[in-house]
Parts: sequence; structure tokens; C-alpha cells
Amino acid sequence: MTANPDFQSPAFLTQHIEKTMAFYHPRCIDAEGGFFHFFKDNGDVYDRSTRHLVSSTRFIFNYAKAFQATQNPEYLEAMLHGLSYLRERHKKSDGGYTWLLKGDTNLDNTNHCYGLAFVVLAYAQALESGVEEARDWIAQTFDLMEEHFWDAEFQLYKDEISDNWEKVSDYRGQNANMHSCEAMLAAFDATQETRYLERAECLAKNICQRQANLSHGQIWEHYDVNWNIDWQYNLDDPKNLFRPWGFQPGHQTEWCKLLLMINHRAPQAWLVDTAKNLFDLAWQKAWDETHQGLVYGYGPDDQVCDGDKYFWVQAESFAAAAWLAKTTQVEKYWHIYNTIWQYSWEHMVDHDFGAWFRILTQDNQAMDDCKSPAGKTDYHTMGACYEVLGLL
Repeated sequence: MTANPDFQSPAFLTQHIEKTMAFYHPRCIDAEGGFFHFFKDNGDVYDRSTRHLVSSTRFIFNYAKAFQATQNPEYLEAMLHGLSYLRERHKKSDGGYTWLLKGDTNLDNTNHCYGLAFVVLAYAQALESGVEEARDWIAQTFDLMEEHFWDAEFQLYKDEISDNWEKVSDYRGQNANMHSCEAMLAAFDATQETRYLERAECLAKNICQRQANLSHGQIWEHYDVNWNIDWQYNLDDPKNLFRPWGFQPGHQTEWCKLLLMINHRAPQAWLVDTAKNLFDLAWQKAWDETHQGLVYGYGPDDQVCDGDKYFWVQAESFAAAAWLAKTTQVEKYWHIYNTIWQYSWEHMVDHDFGAWFRILTQDNQAMDDCKSPAGKTDYHTMGACYEVLGLL
């Protein structure tokens, strides 16, 4: 492992993004369409045909951001290649997007708000990269979300609707709303249309104030059809990939970041106070003093229910710490930023092959040799670096 760099240096962050991109580019590009989604630690592709909507859109994000930062035409070409696949293969005739597919077969046509949030995010970054048609694609996807997912009574998005828009699931979750908030901020930045910023504010207020007030200022993940907390949901499955039981410190810090991003665009005192509170609670309850790193989840009794170390939790948290440091001018948040980076540099970053390991045990041991299964494209890690670069 190399010696510790200056984690607050723009040169370091830029170099780290480049090294992370080099793990994926160009090996992730499938010449026949879209991207490969499954990579071993050394970069070998171990499933060449299965495609997940979340990975397809996150790769577009990665390439768009890389093109904006470098003006490298290869990145633009790869982004356009991904957009074609998203619109020709994932997009359905009824406006929805296939969640999971394999070659010419659609494995899961369920409509997920979480997935549409990433479609909006991908289109927003495409527009920022000069793809003017993406302006209409953002609006069309937003309208689709409004028509099918918007819950006017509770002013939040529903989560999941069956194929052909026939049956709405009773499940309600904060995660789809959090990523919708992120997407709306990106849509606002790309289009300067205030409706997207207003929607981001609305989502943030209802999750981080109204819903958080149901659980003493922290954000529970799972709710019933009336947005009451469902304390039992996935109680027997705390390691569920998309819907784990327990408080998720990574989501509390991710909300902290989003609140401060909204505040940067439309300042309100509650945004900063709430962001600080969410971050401080997550840090206090989830930082592992013994092995370092932030654990994945803890229960209502503050006991750790999943001690594993996930890459995205560390990345979102160092980005949030940087936002707090910049916004509040409180020096301790730069200290926390450096502490998280120090841990990540020692344990999560793969200094041999590039990119970040996905998940480690609580004592920082590898679980397998699958660096990036579907869903992980290092959008979190590179995105966090771009966020900090923007602050510096």
C-alpha cells in the first residue's frame, strides 16, 4: 500500500477518480450494446449478459462526469453508447424501464421508483454533457414518476408498481425518495427548471423532518402504505441488498449531503441543522472504534445489527463530512473526513487493480473476490470525489 496522500488535495481526488475509472474503462463496454455489470477483483467479467437498470444508468453517470471533467472523447462515446442501450433495450413501450434483463430476455419488468430516479440522474448528466435531447427525456421521466408514483396525500413517492402499471405495492421506503431527491437536484442543475428543485426540497422535508420525527430524528428505512414505520420489515433479513432492516448510517450521511446541496442552492436554516444532526448521530452510533470504518446498520436500541463495512457508506460519509466542514466552518468535520479516508485508503481501496472493494467483514476481511456485481459501478466513490472537488 502506498503512503498516505493528502486527502484534501484536488490533485489526489482527480488522480483517484482517474485510477478508479481505469478499472472499468474500457473493459466495461460491451460492443454489442450497453455495459458489462459483473467484475471480479482483478477486472475479469464473470457474467456477460445480465443487466440491471441501476448499473446501466450509473455507468452513464460515470462516463458523463468523466467527460465533463476531462473532455476525453472516448468517455463521451461510451456515455452515448450507454444512452442508446438504456433507450433501446431498457425502455419499454409504456414508458417504464425494465429492471433486470439478460440478453434478449426481460427477467423483471417491475417498475421501481428507485430505478426511475437513476434514469433521471443519467439523463441530467447527459444533458450536462451536451446531449440536448436529454432535456425532454428528463421531463418525460419526471412526468412518468408524477403519474404513477407520486403519493399526493403524503407528498412522497411510492416504491414499486407491477409490470403494465397494474398493482401498486403497499411498501413505502425512504431510499427511493432519497435517490429521487438526488436526481431532482441533478435535473435542476442541468435544466435550471425550478420544479425539480422544489420537488427535491419537498422530498427532503418530508423524509428528514416529518418521517424522521417518528423515530427520534433518525431516518427509518421502511413504512406501510400510510407512511407509518414498519419496524418488522426484513427484521429476519438485515443484510438484504436493497432493503435491509435497521437504521442505515450511510443513508443518514447521504441525506446530510443532499440537505446541504439543497441549502447551497436555496438556503434555509433547518437544512443545515438537520444535516448536522443526522451526520452526528450516524457518526456517534456507527463508527467502529475497534476496527475503524462505519458499520452498515444498527437497530432502534443502537446495537449494531450488521457490522459489515460497505464501500458506499464510507464514500457518502466522507462527502457529507466535507460538505459539513465547508458549510459550518467547523474543523472537526475535516478531521472526520480525513479519518474516513484514512480507513478507506487502508482497507477499501484496491491499490493493485483499482476501484474499491464492495464489502468487508466488520474486522475488514474480504468476503469474496467479486468487486463489482450489478449495482456497483463505483458511482458512489467517484461521485463523492467530484462533490469534494467542487467544494475545494
